[in-house]
Amino acid sequence: MVDVAMRAGEPAYTVTARTLHWITAVLVLIQIPLGILIVFAELGSWKDPLYNLHKSIGATLIPIVLYRLFYRLTHPPAPLPPDIPETQALAAHALHWTLYTLLIVQGLLGWIATSAYPAPIPVFGLFEMPHIWREDRALSDQLYVFHRWIGIALAFLLVGHVGAALHHHFVRKDRVLMRMVSGG
Repeated sequence: MVDVAMRAGEPAYTVTARTLHWITAVLVLIQIPLGILIVFAELGSWKDPLYNLHKSIGATLIPIVLYRLFYRLTHPPAPLPPDIPETQALAAHALHWTLYTLLIVQGLLGWIATSAYPAPIPVFGLFEMPHIWREDRALSDQLYVFHRWIGIALAFLLVGHVGAALHHHFVRKDRVLMRMVSGG
């Protein structure tokens, strides 16, 4: 059975959905190694500028991911091909919603933790985000621990997400990956 949206020539994902996906992907793929670098490397005079870059990208990701979530809820993609086993389809949906949830929580945790520290939250030198929490260093330290663990979880989930996409493309040889590359 061919999906109605696919019969009408509509893409599985709209140009907007694909653009939001790839912008998010690029920013997250910068954020994860940048966060690791900031925490574990001896950076000298580069530490503050790299922290500010990390905060700037994080502040940018929050509205992008929220808009992306809103867009996804109002513009659902075409269903996966019917030959995808139900367990894989459920795993794909669970992974997508877990990624949305963790990306939103991650950004908000970073914002609250930085506010509670308190430290400035510059956005590419253009303006500063307002603090949304009172000063509380102990809370800030705890939130940064959660922020780190969510970052690790996101990294593992993204490896699974990319691995599944590559499995579809190279092993199953279906169009699942191409849905997000070209729309269909």
